[in-house]
Amino acid sequence: MLNQRLSQKLQQKLSPQQIQLMKLLQIPTANLEQRIEEELEANPALEEGDVIDNVLDDLNNEMKDEKEDREESNEERDSLDDFGIADYFDEDGEFPDYKTNDYSYDGNAEENKTIPISVGITFHEFLLNQLGIKSLSGDDYVIGSQIIGSIDDDGYLRRELINIIDDLAFSQNVVATEEKVEEILMLVQEFDPPGIGARDLQECLLIQLKAKHPNPLIKTAIDLIENQFEHFAKKHYTKLESALNLESEDLKSVIEEILKLNPKPGSSYTGGNNAKIHQYIIPDFTLKNENGELELLLNMRNAPDLKVSSSFKEMYKGYKESKEKNSDTKNAIIFIKQKMDAAKWFIDAIKQRQQTMMLTMRAILDYQEEFFLTGDEMNLKPMILKDIAELTSLDISTVSRVANSKYVQTEFGTILLKFFFSESMQTTDGDEVSTREIKAILQEIIKAEDKKKPYSDQKLMELLKEKGYEIARRTVAKYREQLNISVARLRKEL
Repeated sequence: MLNQRLSQKLQQKLSPQQIQLMKLLQIPTANLEQRIEEELEANPALEEGDVIDNVLDDLNNEMKDEKEDREESNEERDSLDDFGIADYFDEDGEFPDYKTNDYSYDGNAEENKTIPISVGITFHEFLLNQLGIKSLSGDDYVIGSQIIGSIDDDGYLRRELINIIDDLAFSQNVVATEEKVEEILMLVQEFDPPGIGARDLQECLLIQLKAKHPNPLIKTAIDLIENQFEHFAKKHYTKLESALNLESEDLKSVIEEILKLNPKPGSSYTGGNNAKIHQYIIPDFTLKNENGELELLLNMRNAPDLKVSSSFKEMYKGYKESKEKNSDTKNAIIFIKQKMDAAKWFIDAIKQRQQTMMLTMRAILDYQEEFFLTGDEMNLKPMILKDIAELTSLDISTVSRVANSKYVQTEFGTILLKFFFSESMQTTDGDEVSTREIKAILQEIIKAEDKKKPYSDQKLMELLKEKGYEIARRTVAKYREQLNISVARLRKEL
């Protein structure tokens, strides 16, 4: 029997230009320069050039008019799919240049400063240098090098000794016993900074304490860490006083001595010139408060001026004017046109990126204006991606891409855009408040509590209820964890 079935599907496909724009929107300013360099290498028709035309000089002023913003954004989005070779000519038949960084501002000297790159030896090189001055045999040095290579950036050796022995046998052709590896490990644990090579926190603290000049206080601290570490970790102070036969004040002095130790010794290494690689945040936006007037600027310092290559312009013009129209000429024209189209698409995608980012950020600015004027988290309004999408007539996914990994520099610090998005909750009065406001109040309550008797989550829930925020105990625990605040037992102090 022959069965026939009719089905209808609705599919939406993005053009290559739209996909390119979406990818560019996700890139923060810090990585934009690298992406442009990649495109410059891949497309010979695209090149850096001098700024000639001021096609977008008044864009910042135009962005103040919301309706014009939406119209311009839609027009730009539609135009990405309609490029033809005629777009490269003006009225005189010449090719225009394209300027892409009309949002940058050169008047601020801070923008032109470069971040110096510090030079020095790495953390592991520092340890290997210490190993090199020890009088070790060839195999012992190899074992020491293997141990150092297994130490993580925090300074801990989290790899089992048996696994290190296997690595030595298979990769270094060195047969070692567990006793020998343990012996070399003890040697490495004598290196600077103190605590290096520990296998857990307890051993790390013991190494640092034993490296100190011995006195009654240090001896008691060693005894505490060696024999009462579990009680110490759980802050069972009463049990510690009983086990060590100490008064409260004496125990407090011992614990204060322990708290001076570094739980992550690897992080203390700076290598003289700070050899560790630091991640510097480059803000995508800069917000200035000029006597109550907020001025928003897009940072384009990492985006060079781009234009369609003049040599490709001449080549195309020459081939078009050529009387000989053979297959090679036609193929050359097609190739040149494709590269020039790709160059123009990329330039316009950069321009569209700028417009979309400014449109989105200005909507966030208008929505959270009170916060940007005061810097007070209590003035943050509940705001979700949909709110900004409705204000800008952009898709929620587009707003999400703009907010992802983007920063704005304000007079209150450099802030991640995702910070401004939060859910809402109703107070007992029926008012909607941001969950960030509740977290800020929760943090204040915990900060002001008696550290000898810290509040439980149940008590915190009751205190929030008194202030008009009726939330469940589980929600209190969730917010506390999000703020990286420990439970009451671990917040207790002597």
